Amino acid sequence: MRRRAFLAAGAGSALAGATPAFATGSRRVLHVRPGDSVQAAVDAVDGPGWTIVVHPGTYRQVVNVPVDKAELTLRGASRDPRDAVIVHDNANGTKKPDGTTYGTAGSATFTSAAPGLTVRDLTLANDWLRADHPDITGTQAVAAYTYGDRTRFENVRLLAHQDTLFVETSALTAFDRQYFHRCYIEGDVDFVFGRATAVFEECHFHTLQRDVDFTPKGMVFAPSTARANPYGILAVRSRITSGAEDAAYKLARPWVPTYETTAWPSLVVRDTRIGPGIDPVAPYTNMREQYPWQTMRFREYRNSGPGAAIPVPENRPRLTDTQAESVTRRTYLGDWTPWKTD
Repeated sequence: MRRRAFLAAGAGSALAGATPAFATGSRRVLHVRPGDSVQAAVDAVDGPGWTIVVHPGTYRQVVNVPVDKAELTLRGASRDPRDAVIVHDNANGTKKPDGTTYGTAGSATFTSAAPGLTVRDLTLANDWLRADHPDITGTQAVAAYTYGDRTRFENVRLLAHQDTLFVETSALTAFDRQYFHRCYIEGDVDFVFGRATAVFEECHFHTLQRDVDFTPKGMVFAPSTARANPYGILAVRSRITSGAEDAAYKLARPWVPTYETTAWPSLVVRDTRIGPGIDPVAPYTNMREQYPWQTMRFREYRNSGPGAAIPVPENRPRLTDTQAESVTRRTYLGDWTPWKTD
């Protein structure tokens, strides 16, 4: 219940269905204020290079950015991402009006297929809670689902529980690139997952307390990288904290989807401070026993903190110094350099 109360405390609220406020003049900028619809502003974009400015408030609505809205910037009006919140509460098992369910991807509060998307200074949240829906078994509830190449998130808060951030690609054969800088991401089970080439730099990952009597209570990462893709998820110069007891969480487990059984998940966590919430003895686990984590591309390098201790070396595969030289944001993202963008 904590998150519902927090999100309702915004400067104002807006329901879906209202119209966007349009800026005047020649600049390609739309302004959205409480009472307006973010989706209506997205729909009004008629070419590349537009900016949508979301003013302080809580916008309880779903936002979908289609592939033809290329090079769109969606940003909060202030530099504090807590000021402008886009939130909804669908889960995988939530029923649509026609009686079918949304599914994991369909549960997302924010979805984007647009290439060249920039999101900054916003909160994207899914505040669906398991405790409120004991009859629903499909508990994945996504805050953001992104699958366009050159997707950039800057100073964004991503809040949910299971499957907070779905970093995907536009096709099984596509190697779409995504970059997250100075973002805060919280959740419990597999809350950063997918097959995109995704770089997280100076991000803060936070595992939530769960009212369950088993461990692990969850995992931070669940990559599903395509076998042909040399680059999966990279977390660098980041930190991992926890609201749960020590060693209650795993760092990662591999996700090999039933629709892509050739996946070869790839994850590198380097130069990152890992708090005591991550189990240092056995930081990895399996999602399915036929795909053991030991056969996946999981590596660490030069991490610090109690959750990065190495009491059992074989349980923490590490890069050599030579290997680490080629595991960088530039290697992963190639000719795209989003860190140079203002």
